[in-house]
Amino acid sequence: MFDMFKNMGQLAGLMRNLPNIQKEIARMKERLGLITAEGDAGAGMVKVRFNGKMEMLSVTLSEEALKGNDREMLETLIKAAVNQALAKAQEAVAAETQSMAANLGLPALPPGFNLPGMG
Repeated sequence: MFDMFKNMGQLAGLMRNLPNIQKEIARMKERLGLITAEGDAGAGMVKVRFNGKMEMLSVTLSEEALKGNDREMLETLIKAAVNQALAKAQEAVAAETQSMAANLGLPALPPGFNLPGMG
């Protein structure tokens, strides 16, 4: 029963801090565009870059990748590079989110938790 009151008190504290939380979320949205993560496959034959908003920034195919005329291999390399870059971008965003929560005095957020408005 006392846990219920404790949780209500935490919720009330969050509500009082809502303006600061909203400002910090807006700042974080800006920072997400500055985060970059790169993935590569085939010893650099395919390189991709994403930002923290999970937008692809670039794709680079080496001359060697294009000379191979192996469509299936190239598709596999692109998929591997994209998945690697996305995983790195997600890790960077998670770290940024944890940092934001700590700055606001919030408890650590569980893995995969998305704040409203963060995507």
